Amino acid sequence: MPDVAPKRSPLRSTGVQVTLGLVAGLALGMLLSRETSPSAFTTSLMPVLDVVGTAWINAVRMTVIPLVVPLLIVGVAGGEDLRATGTVGAQAFGWMLLLLVACAALSTLVSPVWFETLTLDADATARLRATAKIDVPSADALSVRTFILSLIPLNPIKAAADGTLLPVVLFTLLYAFALGQVSDGPRLAQLSFWRGMADTMLVVVRWMLALGGIGIFALAAVLGQKLGTNVLGAIGFYFMVNIVLHLIAVAGIYVVIAVTGRVPVRQFARALVPASVVGMGTRSSLASLPAMVKGATDVLQLPPTATGFVLPLCASVFKLTSAIYWPVGALFIAKLYGIDLSTANLLLVAASSIVLNFSTPGIPSGGMLLQVPLYASIGLPVEGIGILIALDTLPDMFKTLLNVTSDMMVAVMTTADGRAGGAPVG
Repeated sequence: MPDVAPKRSPLRSTGVQVTLGLVAGLALGMLLSRETSPSAFTTSLMPVLDVVGTAWINAVRMTVIPLVVPLLIVGVAGGEDLRATGTVGAQAFGWMLLLLVACAALSTLVSPVWFETLTLDADATARLRATAKIDVPSADALSVRTFILSLIPLNPIKAAADGTLLPVVLFTLLYAFALGQVSDGPRLAQLSFWRGMADTMLVVVRWMLALGGIGIFALAAVLGQKLGTNVLGAIGFYFMVNIVLHLIAVAGIYVVIAVTGRVPVRQFARALVPASVVGMGTRSSLASLPAMVKGATDVLQLPPTATGFVLPLCASVFKLTSAIYWPVGALFIAKLYGIDLSTANLLLVAASSIVLNFSTPGIPSGGMLLQVPLYASIGLPVEGIGILIALDTLPDMFKTLLNVTSDMMVAVMTTADGRAGGAPVG
């Protein structure tokens, strides 16, 4: 994997542009918010920035379903390695699912309590909410019966057109599993098409993210103008909650390693140091893969199954962090816009972070793109996703730390035999 990091450098530079756009937009917005009565310049500028920011969000929204569908189909129906490794692959996915459920439970239980302590000016949030495009779901749409029935779309094409992601994902999974059962000829022909579509859509997404600096600037300026200096305290609070929860999850993984005794905790930590440094610096689990392989081989002495299958699989499709930051992000956006996020909707966000985890695009903030249709369905403004993308640089360092640590844990739990030194099974 030596060429992974260079390929990602354009996206990392995009991250810098997005950060600069955020800072400049917030500065402009907070400066304009100090006006006792909006000037002619402000009243003419804000609608223009609102259009620019909304247009960028719409451009991002249009890429989500055409990207997720081929990624899921290729990931499920093209899983040759998974079929070949059998038991180890099943165990790896079992551990991934267990970790996702545990982290989603942690975030869903703890985050609402912390966000209750965050207080924003009610008038400021009302002004911001008035500028947002929010689809408020009806009471019937939030009922358990309606939700369950909505997961089985009468027309998958209409569901995709409406942007209802979960029904589309479930249908796509059904299609992908069925495709995996057909003969090689038709299966490989379809996989070739879907791989081509996925690669093409990734190019389109990169184009949209390349415009992120402009879109984020516009969104941040509107946010700063409506909330004023309140926004700085809210952002600091969001950083704190996100980072602390990720560090708690990392600590929890070390506790599991210590309790199970598959490998010594000290050796586990030593094996992870290089990969953690690379991961936090590049914000990329894939870029950390060579260092993880080296640590697993030289320090933990894990078998080839770990380094040749489990670690690459985890680095490619497993993003434990989504189970934490999806609920945190939803609560943060709800707080910014003065929206009451119900427990049912918060649980839906947490469940979606698990169901959609293995279809996350391998690009910075890729998991956030998947939340766009989700926000629209639960009454949160989709503009909030742009804000979260802009704020992602600092938390993403700790998110990658958790992803790297969890990847190594899955490799240990599925391939180490528990003898001191982590000797291979065979």
